[in-house]
Amino acid sequence: MKQAFFFITLILWGTLIGAITYSHIVYFPPYLGHLPASTTLLKGPYSIHDENFWMMIHPVLILSLGITLAFNWKLAPRRRYILLAMGIYAIAIIATFLYFVPELKSFATSDQSNISAEEWLQRGNRWQYMSWIRGLFMYFGFLLLLIGLTKNGTEKIAGTENA
Repeated sequence: MKQAFFFITLILWGTLIGAITYSHIVYFPPYLGHLPASTTLLKGPYSIHDENFWMMIHPVLILSLGITLAFNWKLAPRRRYILLAMGIYAIAIIATFLYFVPELKSFATSDQSNISAEEWLQRGNRWQYMSWIRGLFMYFGFLLLLIGLTKNGTEKIAGTENA
């Protein structure tokens, strides 16, 4: 079960960072680079509702991380890497709820007449830049999990081989 849940967590985390990458390459540049006109992507009968994906993947991944941690708790090297990845994820989630989601909502719902096109562009570019940094942290968390998967508890501590 240790290995199985670790793989499930890796698949879910990989799905998350794949969606992050896709959003940053395909969706955000045309949306955030052309505000306020591009808000039509979020309004109307054919608007994009990617929040459905994000609201599904996060709880499932958090649950999977918790179960993976529980099953691997006795393996200290794995536990350390899982906890580090969870810490990165927690920081990213907190930043998402404090800055990224509210800013996206303001892009979609604010009165567009009182904000200049230049300010829209600056805010959109700042959001994308900060989100790329958040995404890099998530890739680092994935790397930590991959390293953790290689730890099975039989590693030797340096200097104890001849003890």
